[in-house]
Amino acid sequence: SLTMRLLVDHYVSRVASLGSPGVDELRWLKPVRPGDTLSLRVRVVEAVRSQSKPDQGTVRTFVEVLNQDSDIVMTMKGAGMIRCRGSVTAT
Repeated sequence: SLTMRLLVDHYVSRVASLGSPGVDELRWLKPVRPGDTLSLRVRVVEAVRSQSKPDQGTVRTFVEVLNQDSDIVMTMKGAGMIRCRGSVTAT
């Protein structure tokens, strides 16, 4: 879908992304028509480092897709597995 292409091309890191277990609560709020210009607004809701693999973590996001009139046309909640920066020392 065009929305996933926007996410992959402009949000998901080609360096750090380790995949996604999927999306939840995908909602189409308004029609999207040929010629519409779409943009994304992504808010990080939660970021948790894995305890078993401290070089990785999960980021949960809330995504809004807007058209050229700034109308929200779609929302979804997503999760991504991400490679973490820096080292973690055991305590």
